[in-house]
Amino acid sequence: MPERPRRIRVQRDGPLLIEGPVEVVGEDGESTVSDRFTVAVCTCRRSREFPWCDTSHRCRRRKPPAETGDDAP
Repeated sequence: MPERPRRIRVQRDGPLLIEGPVEVVGEDGESTVSDRFTVAVCTCRRSREFPWCDTSHRCRRRKPPAETGDDAP
């Protein structure tokens, strides 16, 4: 029986949630493996546990909406 494709859920401003187990190969060729049923892969590169997400992205502050430069009330 063929294996079904892995499911990857994309979250706005968050990690990629991937059904495991997974092997992630970094740009340097280093391989990292997780056998968990779901893993969170960091996309913001702020994680201390990269490539795994440790929710460091939550610490960033959102910028206020841009000013229009219009002084009219």
